[in-house]
Amino acid sequence: MDTANTLTEWLEYIERQHPQSIAMGLERVREVATRMALGAPAKKVIVVGGTNGKGSTVAFVEAIARAAGWKVGAYTSPHLLAYNERVRIDGEDADDAALVAAFAAVEAVRGDTALTYFEYGTLAALWLFGRAGLDLAVLEVGLGGRLDAVNLVDADVSIITTVDIDHTDWLGEDREAIGEEKAGIIRGWKPVVLGEIDPPSSVLRRAYLVGANALRYGSDYFCEPIDAERWRWRDVSFRLELPMPALRAPVQLANAGAAIAALRALGKPVPRTAWAEGVANAAVAGRLQSHAVGEVEVLLDVGHNPQAARALAAWLQARPATGGTRAVYAALADKD
Repeated sequence: MDTANTLTEWLEYIERQHPQSIAMGLERVREVATRMALGAPAKKVIVVGGTNGKGSTVAFVEAIARAAGWKVGAYTSPHLLAYNERVRIDGEDADDAALVAAFAAVEAVRGDTALTYFEYGTLAALWLFGRAGLDLAVLEVGLGGRLDAVNLVDADVSIITTVDIDHTDWLGEDREAIGEEKAGIIRGWKPVVLGEIDPPSSVLRRAYLVGANALRYGSDYFCEPIDAERWRWRDVSFRLELPMPALRAPVQLANAGAAIAALRALGKPVPRTAWAEGVANAAVAGRLQSHAVGEVEVLLDVGHNPQAARALAAWLQARPATGGTRAVYAALADKD
């Protein structure tokens, strides 16, 4: 294919290369990755899966690691305004030229292997990361885990933020079935951080079967509010007093806590000041993002499943607005 020159043209092209927008399975994408000779994307890799909180957790990991002086690559999805948001290197979105070169590298060896939009993007991100000399790559799972393209990469530490009902056509009808899919990112004899107090037994069973060290929120580490401005992260041998995250919802403490647990599990030194700086500075669009329109506060939130809706409702109920609250809601047809 030699007709695409701009990023927009490439994105239009890759949308047409598979008859389905979602096609679970690793065989095709692994075959192309082998042809590309993709190695490890960084010296260390953290893979983040789960139903909700993935993007925020990636942001916390990235911000803390960068505050520690590491060179970090982050791969997230979907994007809100521009595709470039999906691939960050050293805190900057990948520019159009870099993404065009990465897509061309995928296409040069793809042959007649059909790839989905997400599979193209994942291979392109891994190609860019492999050339960037990264200390850490933080990779967000797209859908599920076991059969997601990101699962090509063996994580040094994996994180499963939460498990709840979403994408039931692909992942199963209940938390146990969905948890089994998400637990596919766990690697043998490697740490896995479980970011909710009561994870499904299917996740715990997978960790046990492969010999992974499961680090559980509420059992192996704890996140405790101190007052309106501070909170505490602790485990049996280490504690931190930290500023409240700029990300506003109460659930962000759990996401920040999982990020800290994962970075500690890497075993690489982090200055104490970096923990606080990263937690305070982590930012991601569309998570209770506030804009003033005249005298009206407008909150933008990307919550799109029952668990996220419950968290949003709890946050709104805790801070009732004077004059009432109005909601504008939109969702794709597959959402309940």
